[in-house]
Amino acid sequence: MGRAAPRSPGRAGPRGDGADNADVSRDRPHPPAELPVATLREVYETNVFGVVAVTNAMLPLLRRSTAPYIANVSSGLGTFSFLADPDPDLRPYANLLAYNSSKAALNAVTLIYANALRDSGFTVNAVSPGFCATDLNGHRGRLSAAEGGASIARQVTGDVPSGVFLSEEGGTYPW
Repeated sequence: MGRAAPRSPGRAGPRGDGADNADVSRDRPHPPAELPVATLREVYETNVFGVVAVTNAMLPLLRRSTAPYIANVSSGLGTFSFLADPDPDLRPYANLLAYNSSKAALNAVTLIYANALRDSGFTVNAVSPGFCATDLNGHRGRLSAAEGGASIARQVTGDVPSGVFLSEEGGTYPW
C-alpha cells in the first residue's frame, strides 16, 4: 500500500474523496464466548487496521484537495446505542463480537481523525450503506449492494459537518 499511494495521480481535484469500504465478518457460527481470538484479529485487521493504513497512505494526496473528505463505511451495528438496546428486527446480529466491535472501533477511529484533521479543512465521517443483502445476513438485507453504494454517494455529497455518523435515511446516527 505504501507504494500504491504515491502512484496515485498527483492531483486530488477540487474535492478529494476517500471512502474506506473493506469489511469482513467471521463471527458465524460462533457465539461471542467461543469466537477464536485469531478470528477476532482477522476481522480487526481488515475493518480497523486496514482503514488506518489506507487513510494514512492517502493523506498526502487528500491534503492537496480544496475539500478533503474521508468517509469510513461503518454499520449501525457498531453504535453503542444499538449495542445497548438492539432493534428487535436486528437482534439476531447483536452478538456478532468481531464485526460489531470492529465497527465500534472504526467509529472511534473516525472521530479521532475528524478531530485531528479538523483544522486542516478535512471532513471525516462514518457513513452507512443501510441494511444491504450480504453474506453477513444471509442476503436478507432490504437493499442491494448497488443501492447501498448509491446511498453512500448521496451521503458524501453536499455540505455536511465533520465528525458525524451519516445515516442512509438522511440525518445522523447516535454514536
